[in-house]
Amino acid sequence: MSVLVDGLKSVEGPHLVRRGTRRLAVWVSLGLVCLAAVAALMLMQGIDRQLNDINKTYAVRNAARELTHALSQAEASQRGFLLTADPQFLQPYREAVSSLDRRVAALMDMTTDDRGQSDRVASITGDISSKMAEMNRTVELVSTRRSEEAQTLTETGMGARLMAEVSATLEEFIAEEDAKLADRNQQIDQTRTGLVAALIAALAAAAILAYALLMRTQKQVSALAQRHRGLLSQNEALEEEVAERTRDIEEARAHAERERQRVEALLQDTNHRIGNSLATVSSLLALQVMRTQSDDVRAALEAARLRVHAVASAHRRLRLGDDLETARADEFLAAVLEDLAETQTDGGRIAVHGELSPIEVSARDATTLGILVGELVTNALKYAFPDARSGTITVTLAPDDEDVPMLRVKDDGVGMREGDDATESGLGSVIVRQLSGQFGGEPHYAPADGGGLEVRVRLPELGRTRTTTKDDIL
Repeated sequence: MSVLVDGLKSVEGPHLVRRGTRRLAVWVSLGLVCLAAVAALMLMQGIDRQLNDINKTYAVRNAARELTHALSQAEASQRGFLLTADPQFLQPYREAVSSLDRRVAALMDMTTDDRGQSDRVASITGDISSKMAEMNRTVELVSTRRSEEAQTLTETGMGARLMAEVSATLEEFIAEEDAKLADRNQQIDQTRTGLVAALIAALAAAAILAYALLMRTQKQVSALAQRHRGLLSQNEALEEEVAERTRDIEEARAHAERERQRVEALLQDTNHRIGNSLATVSSLLALQVMRTQSDDVRAALEAARLRVHAVASAHRRLRLGDDLETARADEFLAAVLEDLAETQTDGGRIAVHGELSPIEVSARDATTLGILVGELVTNALKYAFPDARSGTITVTLAPDDEDVPMLRVKDDGVGMREGDDATESGLGSVIVRQLSGQFGGEPHYAPADGGGLEVRVRLPELGRTRTTTKDDIL
């Protein structure tokens, strides 16, 4: 037994050493690759900065050369005009002079980060100005035919000294920029050498890493192939189980859909039956109206019939959404208004229009809202168009500026007479107030533009969750 244990230890020991060596080689290779990548990135950034400095140096040298050339051109043109008085020398002279200020300013901007060069440029600005003044004076004297005075002015030698100082300063300026350029070129060469060394180190590290990873990958591939065969068998078993569960889910979903459709049909049938029952009550009241001799009783029965008909229309026209709990106010109220227009407008004498927004409301609120709209429209039909007058009733439901639903019922009828109060304790007013109160609103009566009456009801609770109250039951 001790011999077997010793043999296992002798085999396991070299294997552990090789595994540790391989991991160490991988980590060292990764470190070298990362180090080389960082070094290469830093070197590339340094080269970019150096190239920008070289481009800037070239631009500064060119600007200094252009300034020197412009001064020389101005001086040459000035001397030519002085000697010959030929106006053809004035054009190049003026062009050179006009560009001097711009070239000096550009050179100052380019050397703002170099104090020495900036001081050199600043030191010659006064000399350049003095030289320009001397040349302008000479040109002016020659132009006014005072060549002798111009000659005397040039013989003082002041302009030549100024020009010599400016030229010397610019030459020193250019020499300094040349020295900077040579130094930066040398730095670029050194950086290039470092970059090549970093790339070589990166390639060597990458080769070592690739070899280590290749050896490791070969071993892992064989292990993965064996695992893959095991996973295939497990996958087949899982697929069969998933297929069976999918069939069960589909059957359950189909059953739930059938149940939903059945419940929806029952709800629609219930609403329709309620509407038909109420319509039957409305018909019975209509028969009773025809058999009643008293005008007061007939008016009371007719008002009751119209209200029952409005409730019947609200139930019969209610269509719930897919959730079986909500309905769209625009679709529902449009159907209610269509029903009212067909049954209560006396042969189309009065037109009923709807301007309705697609507001989602609960089934209970939809029915209450339909009854409220029916009551307001019925009141308009009863009182706004006496003596067989024709007209229009417009029902609007839309959010106001505060996103609160606002119901407006407007007619172009006779309106309210002086002394009338639409908010008095009549049955219609009481019903409208109670129905409006269920939505947290209150009816407001006002003359409509162009004649008639407009009733506005703000409905802040429309579409919100509300608890059942006594007013809801009533």
